[in-house]
Amino acid sequence: ISDFDWSSIDTSNLPSSYKTNSRQEKKLLQLADHFLQQYSHLCPDRKPLFIYPLNECGVQKFVSTTVRPTLLPYPDMYYWSGCASFVSNYLIMEPLKCPITPPSSLYSPTTIVKYQRGNCFDFSVLLCSLLVGAGYDAYCVHGYATLEMCSMDQTQEVCPRLRKPPEVPEKEDPNKYKIKYPLEPKSQFELQQKAKEEEEAKSTQEEEREEEVVEEVEKPKRDSLHGLRVHAWVLVLAGKRKVPETFFINPFTGNNHSTKDECFLGIESIWNDKNYWVNMQDCRNGCKDLNFDLSNRFCWEIMFPESNEASELPPESPKNSTDDMVSDPSDALSTGDPESICLTSLLPTAEYENPFPRGKKVILYDKAKQEKWAAYANRDGLVERLTVYADSDRTEELEVKEWFEHRKDLLYMREVNHQTQQITDHFHPGHPLLLKAHTYTSLEPETGHTVEFYHKARVDGLWKRSETATEMTEYFEEREDLLHKRHIDFGEREPGMEMLGSTAEANARPIVQIKEYFHRNPKKPADEDVEERVFKVIDDVIQLTYHLEIYDIIPSKVVFARVIGREKKEGEIFLSRENTVKYQPWSSEKHKNMRYLYNLLWELRAEQKDLKQLVRDSEAEV
Repeated sequence: ISDFDWSSIDTSNLPSSYKTNSRQEKKLLQLADHFLQQYSHLCPDRKPLFIYPLNECGVQKFVSTTVRPTLLPYPDMYYWSGCASFVSNYLIMEPLKCPITPPSSLYSPTTIVKYQRGNCFDFSVLLCSLLVGAGYDAYCVHGYATLEMCSMDQTQEVCPRLRKPPEVPEKEDPNKYKIKYPLEPKSQFELQQKAKEEEEAKSTQEEEREEEVVEEVEKPKRDSLHGLRVHAWVLVLAGKRKVPETFFINPFTGNNHSTKDECFLGIESIWNDKNYWVNMQDCRNGCKDLNFDLSNRFCWEIMFPESNEASELPPESPKNSTDDMVSDPSDALSTGDPESICLTSLLPTAEYENPFPRGKKVILYDKAKQEKWAAYANRDGLVERLTVYADSDRTEELEVKEWFEHRKDLLYMREVNHQTQQITDHFHPGHPLLLKAHTYTSLEPETGHTVEFYHKARVDGLWKRSETATEMTEYFEEREDLLHKRHIDFGEREPGMEMLGSTAEANARPIVQIKEYFHRNPKKPADEDVEERVFKVIDDVIQLTYHLEIYDIIPSKVVFARVIGREKKEGEIFLSRENTVKYQPWSSEKHKNMRYLYNLLWELRAEQKDLKQLVRDSEAEV
């Protein structure tokens, strides 16, 4: 229960229209009172309607005059989702003093915005004012809902961030020519054994049910006020703003619901800034079977029949009229109040961008907790955190997801897996190193890093690199040379190497082997198109494996090995038939030419030198 004292709020600065009623408003109250008397006489078994509660100044006001259509100058507030999200975040929820009766007072949206708190009726009136101002066919609803919805209890619901999109089953076209295989023969003995097992299982299930009865006693009982708890929400009818289907909005959470949702148990009345309707339909099945055609007089009893078209704006009555009688009561609703406070003046940009009155908002879900902050509230740019737990008591953390805004390094999301101890950072395009994602367990080098890049912005087409203490693998896309993978194996550093210097070159890991993999180039014959290149740096061996033709089984290979017993000199290329191993199923004669192989080896040596430098650059980049 809130400890805020509404009786102590300052109403001295409010306009005079908040403290008194004009002639038109008094006539509206008379008509509303007459309507209420007729309704009570014709429907004595139904509860009193919520028509003219007291405002913050203790003056009776017709509920439709409390809805003030307003369009705030922010892009998100032009859509229902932005309005609903803002109201649910900006206001602090207060429960009704009596859960089975509507409140005796209904404050204006300006007062609710000023103090940033209210009950479900206050939430709904503010949200409806924003939606009508944005052009939606929206209505405040006075009805009944479940305990969880009235108390904003979402501990039994799945967090929206964790909901998986529904899988669309693939429709298989029936084929009448499909081969029908004979059914497998079934043993009658096995069927009898299954029947006996089922009978035994039934007896064990009955015993388990008896145990469950004892356990159910410990579970919370069914709500004793189920079906009686009063709640207010917003109805948005289809039609305006291209809304395809009528739906509800729960103002406490900002979530949309189907009109067939079982959480909504019934409707007493609805209203907007133009009129008031009473539901005359049976709500035994909740709101599932309700007809929301407001022009249907059998389903909805309207207060002012002259303006039964909700989308029609009645003409304003002249301000200098001296006639005490109102020819059209809806004119009083459509007449603008020059002394009313504008909601826009109460919501400057600073207030709109910091919607959480307590600094942050915490929402508890089933096995999850969601925390929200305003932008710039945290120095690291954190605006949202979702913690996933293993149990309903939320004691053992499984995963934590954090969202960021306005960071210089363009980090927008971080995932922490407590089971694998892995952390994954996600970045927007524009990072200096073109990072897309970075997965690691520690920021220390050589401890296991997997980095993804925006490869289209890179010259080398690199889209992923994974590195450990002993190996590194790089993946490429859309390269002209058709390279798609490079794998490097590292050896262990010699003892004392780390003491030689602090530079990366002094402490570099020895490169043992470099492997490169290429896609097939259809412009070349398969026996001239390299599929795999292996550079065994320490052993001084180079191995080439070529692609296969369609009907080939074993690929062509060339291996350049080091001559045993001959010292290697820098810049020297030594080639003989002894240190060259060839498997030549191809028909091309140039592979048998030693000069061709010599030139090929010369090119591979130069590429190996460049590759070693590329590997060092990759290490430095990581």
